[in-house]
Amino acid sequence: MALPKPGTYYFPWEVSAGQVPDGGALRTFGRLCLYDMTQSRVTLAAQHGPEQHQILVCTKLVEPFRAQPGSLYIVLGELEHQEDGGAVVKARVLTCVEGLDLPRLERAIGEQRRYQRERGGSA
Repeated sequence: MALPKPGTYYFPWEVSAGQVPDGGALRTFGRLCLYDMTQSRVTLAAQHGPEQHQILVCTKLVEPFRAQPGSLYIVLGELEHQEDGGAVVKARVLTCVEGLDLPRLERAIGEQRRYQRERGGSA
């Protein structure tokens, strides 16, 4: 049995804009703004420019967990597109990373992408 893929980093605004392939393993981040225990759902939010982007996360595989509203989280999971046109991340890992330097994380993701493009182009 093969292990699941590690997950490609996507910015929250890319996830909410539908730029992530269905079923693809992904990592993303956001501030926990809502936790619905009865539905096993978390809503993460992230600011990008003037807009706030929200991501719906299914938490069935990571419960129980102690939700900390307003705290920064990183999620690893698979994206599933819904019939209503929205999408939900089925979390395998949901980790509180409060105190993480977000601008530095965003730069690191950009550098990782640049490196992967350069490496892919030289093969």
